[in-house]
Order: sequence, then structure tokens, then C-alpha cells
Amino acid sequence: MIFRARQFEFRFPRPALVMGIVNVTPDSFSDGGQFLDPAAAIAHALELVAQGADMLDIGGESTRPHAKPVSEAEELRRVIPVIEKLARKIKVPLSIDTMKPEVARAALAAGACVVNDVAANRGENEMWQVVSGFRAGYICMHAPPGFHQLQRQKNMVLEVGKFLKERLRKMKAAGISPEQVVFDPGIGFGKTLEQNLSLLADLRSFTKLRRPLLLGVSRKSFIGKLLGAKVDERLPASLACATLAVEAGVQFIRTHDVAETVQAVRMTEALLARKKN
Repeated sequence: MIFRARQFEFRFPRPALVMGIVNVTPDSFSDGGQFLDPAAAIAHALELVAQGADMLDIGGESTRPHAKPVSEAEELRRVIPVIEKLARKIKVPLSIDTMKPEVARAALAAGACVVNDVAANRGENEMWQVVSGFRAGYICMHAPPGFHQLQRQKNMVLEVGKFLKERLRKMKAAGISPEQVVFDPGIGFGKTLEQNLSLLADLRSFTKLRRPLLLGVSRKSFIGKLLGAKVDERLPASLACATLAVEAGVQFIRTHDVAETVQAVRMTEALLARKKN
């Protein structure tokens, strides 16, 4: 299985890639405001690479519940200077976390190579045309139209699988090759605690889609609901989900805590390699 994102190519099976989160926002649920200044965001990104990040995901708009929408101009102001500087400084792939086609276009022109799109449920295909034109990688995430409006489907695993399969068909029609696509089941977006846990317990079922999978659970609220842990107390549970995901065949782990996640993932892979032997 191959994932292509502009000049980058990843062939699987291979060690899972750890994606470090860089939130250039004042209101993200975990680290909002810490890296709003471009210089602080760049320094943080460089530190994540030094800790072992294989990829960076840079976002200028929070998708937490009740977050205020950000204008296109403001989002561009936040992320483009960061991407331009990082593209000259580091060699790992840069992902732009955005729902706006014009922000994606500008970010790709500035040096990003992947679009991480939490609004993959949209009806129009403008974003996909941007991705196709740049031959960029595309992370397609499952979420309901309102992002955080709880869904009542009894079988969320089946629902997410159907959604991702249908998106792949539409993306192919818009000019995106399957080799450009990574799937994200969208843990925490419009899902109950039980639905999130069901998805995590059955991640392996999504490998049947024959595309790389990304898991983003770092510090998310479902952990707090289950365990009563505050945002800054959720690292152990986040690592537990990451190791489970790697065992289930997930290829990308998106995280705030890169050093710890790299250790957990590499240990999991070492043990799995010996288990197979």
C-alpha cells in the first residue's frame, strides 16, 4: 500500500508515522494560545521534529465544541508564515489542518503537502480539486455536518466504514487518486462515548478499505468522560489508544505529545515484530 503526497511517498507496511500537532490558535481545547505567535509556533514545531515527529499538522482554526469560526483571511494570517518558514527549515512533510479550500491552496503553495480535512462530508468538490491540482495527500475524516452534533446510529463502525468508502468514490471522480488518501474515523466528532469506544475497539475493520488509517485521540474529551481526567492528565490514556491502534493496523498517530508517543509506538512495533516471529 502506498501513500503519495506531492514529493513524498510512503510504502506500507513500515513503522507508523507520528504526526505532531501545531495549533496556531487562541482557543484550541488543549494548547490554545500557547503557539499563536508565529515564532512560538515555529519553535514548537522544530521541537516536535527533534522529538521524532515524522510529520507536522498545522492548524489555524479550532474545531473544539463551541469554537468561534475563523475568517479565511485570519486563518491565512496565522498559518502561512509558519508553513513558509518550516518548509525551508525541515524535511518532514507538512500538513495543513483546514476546512477552507483557499487556505489549503495557499498552504500547499507555501510548502505543505497534505490537507487534513475535518469537513470531508461537504457536498461540493472544490477542496478535492485543490488537492488534485497539487497532487497533495488528503486526510479524509468522518464527522457529521455539525461536527459535534451527536449521531444516534446503533452501529457507528458500519456507518463510518460506509462513509469513507463512499467518499473515496467521490474523490476519485474529482481527480484524486486513492494513493493520495488517508482515512480518519473521526474519534470525538459527533460521537457518544460508547460510539468512540466501539470505533477504537474495531479499528482493524477499517483496514479492509485498503488505505492508510490515521488516529487522532490525543487528550480528547471522551477520555475525560470515561476516566474523569482533566486535559493535562490524559496522556496515559492517549498512549493506550495509540498502542492499540498500531496493533490494529493504523499507520498514522496524531498527537500533542510526540516524544512519549514515539516511545510507545516503537515499543509496540518491536513487541509485535517478535510476536509474529
